[in-house]
Amino acid sequence: MADQIARGGEFEKKAEKKLNGWGLFGSKYEDAADLFDKAANCFKLAKSWDQAGSAYVKLANCHIKLDSKHEAANGYADAAHCYKKTNTKESISCLEQAVNLFLDIGRLNMSARYYKEIAELYEAEQNFEQAIVYYEKAADLFQSEDVTTSANQCKQKIAQFAAQLEQYQKAIEIYEEIARHSLNNNLLKYGVKGHLLNAGICQLCKGDIVAITNALERYQDLDPTFSGTREYRLLADLAAAIDEEDVMKFTDAVKEFDSMTQLDAWKTTLLLRVKESLKNKELEEDDLT
Repeated sequence: MADQIARGGEFEKKAEKKLNGWGLFGSKYEDAADLFDKAANCFKLAKSWDQAGSAYVKLANCHIKLDSKHEAANGYADAAHCYKKTNTKESISCLEQAVNLFLDIGRLNMSARYYKEIAELYEAEQNFEQAIVYYEKAADLFQSEDVTTSANQCKQKIAQFAAQLEQYQKAIEIYEEIARHSLNNNLLKYGVKGHLLNAGICQLCKGDIVAITNALERYQDLDPTFSGTREYRLLADLAAAIDEEDVMKFTDAVKEFDSMTQLDAWKTTLLLRVKESLKNKELEEDDLT
């Protein structure tokens, strides 16, 4: 490994010498780019990720001088993937540079993929506000390129984090939109009841019983098969429990559903919020009597 780092350092020195020396404008940047590429590869083999990332950034800068935007964007992306292992902030910065260049040359699909990657990095850092921003950018680009499945994956992430941040209406609108679009697609229509369940749980979090009842009616109109599902039964039972301010009934309905279809962490978290708010109402009323 030390050997590879030494070789990488040598290539880098030669590249810097090329840039600082005389020579035809184009050829010196081409030669330097080739050397920075070799340096980056050596650093990668040695798992010296910061040095590899730095060499790829220098490679990208050479391509910018040569007005080769596509190669420059790839250089920044390679740098980002090295920094990903050691420095999230630097990785995001390089991906942003790559995206800007890909947007310049109309490579929207690549731009969308890298926006999604930035979103995933923010998600890993639990920075859900920023994750939403970049998943939205990715979803818009995927949509414009008709890559519907990827757009929907991004939208589901946006809805998931919006709900976690208590932006329930935003989450509801996304889940309902995905459900509507999925109905006309033979591959996606089986997921409709799941999207409507997620939208319904967000409705419960808002705690407006009239809105919940109206939503359930709307969902039956949207998909006539929904009223026969266990997902619909759960939402109807939970709405009734909220209406009757009955914590035990609420708990039993969740337990019954969970015993057959295990609820994921996201649903469990939101349903616990609803249950807590129901408990607080009970306590308030006990205090009044």
